[in-house]
Amino acid sequence: MNIRLQSVLLQRGIRPEVLAEVCEVDPKTVSRWLGGRVPHPKHRRSVAQHLRIGEEFLWPPAPEATPVPKNAELVATYPNRAEVPRDVWLSLLRSATEQIDVLVFSGTFFVQSNPMVVKMLAAQAAQGVRVRLCFGNPSGEAVVARGHEEGIGDTLSAKVRASLTYYQPLLSEERCEVRLHDTTLYSSLFRYDENMLVNPHIWGQPASANPVFQLKRVNDAAWFDSYAQSFETIWAAAQPWLPR
Repeated sequence: MNIRLQSVLLQRGIRPEVLAEVCEVDPKTVSRWLGGRVPHPKHRRSVAQHLRIGEEFLWPPAPEATPVPKNAELVATYPNRAEVPRDVWLSLLRSATEQIDVLVFSGTFFVQSNPMVVKMLAAQAAQGVRVRLCFGNPSGEAVVARGHEEGIGDTLSAKVRASLTYYQPLLSEERCEVRLHDTTLYSSLFRYDENMLVNPHIWGQPASANPVFQLKRVNDAAWFDSYAQSFETIWAAAQPWLPR
């Protein structure tokens, strides 16, 4: 939120609708400015002139970004999973040409946030992409333990079973596999070729409330390969999902 703009309007007794008239925009646009969206330069000038205050006070310039080394694996970080833009999930999935690997307990959000994800995965498999989805065994010890750690009891097991129903159509697709693991997960993993989203698990908190960082594999680096190897190890011990 733009606290400075809100404070100036309150101090001056100026309603947001007045700014909308001054800038010749919809009042909803001013509401977005108050919510943190940065206006077009000409509107910033108009607002600053009308309020008789410096434009840079209302919209301080963004700090310069620290250059990222060319061989850095870390592409982006997000404070929680909801902060990862939907376009990031979609673009990574669509751009995969070789493999898509998913390692989660329930992964409910994966399909609920994108109802077309199952069809998209099937389409990618039809184009030659290998799709491997690894969910927690709803009857396994790891899921039960995680549910109690999060304080939701058997709810996690129910979430896994509900999530699996969405992916059942993939079982008939070539190059698509679904397995169940009974492993303590320290991170949920979403790999798309040489790109990966890693969602670390913090004890007692749902994965959705934990940070996410995006990796891209580069030469002579270790992060990406370490997480990729952990997926392979868990996948090798996981059992094929055979729905009743």
